[in-house]
Amino acid sequence: MAKMRQADAERDAQQIVELTEMAHRTGEELAPIIRAVRQDAEAGRVPERAQVDKWQQTMRRLIAQFADPPSGMTATNVARGGLRSAVDQAAVAVDSVALALAGPATGRAERMQLAARQATLAVTTWSVAATQLDQVNIDAGQGHQHVHLDVGEVEGALGPDGSAEGAGG
Repeated sequence: MAKMRQADAERDAQQIVELTEMAHRTGEELAPIIRAVRQDAEAGRVPERAQVDKWQQTMRRLIAQFADPPSGMTATNVARGGLRSAVDQAAVAVDSVALALAGPATGRAERMQLAARQATLAVTTWSVAATQLDQVNIDAGQGHQHVHLDVGEVEGALGPDGSAEGAGG
């Protein structure tokens, strides 16, 4: 039984490293999209069709990387599931922008505001998962790993704890 627990812990430690790397890469691509959706809605504008198409293509690729997750320890699975949910929510926000663009001019600003709210929920969801992933890294001996999205202040979102990257718990 002890050998099995040790093997599970080693497997999970590797999954934590891989998930953290994936979260960093994903966040670097996701943050600019979320920032743009929120800024466009705030400014009362709709992005160009080509830009929205590019965002949708990026979102499909980001969603696909979560398609067949490995089974890990519960805490790691919770972090992975939260990140996946945030990416899914961001994809819905981008799809809402596409609908705002395709629909009539009447109500477009309101549809963009809805997309911005969805993007904000994605940030909030990501922040909870990022906090969980930080704790999982600490527990696994990797130290603090902050993968929070760089999108500015978002009400309700958790931010990094201020500890140095890689510092112990």
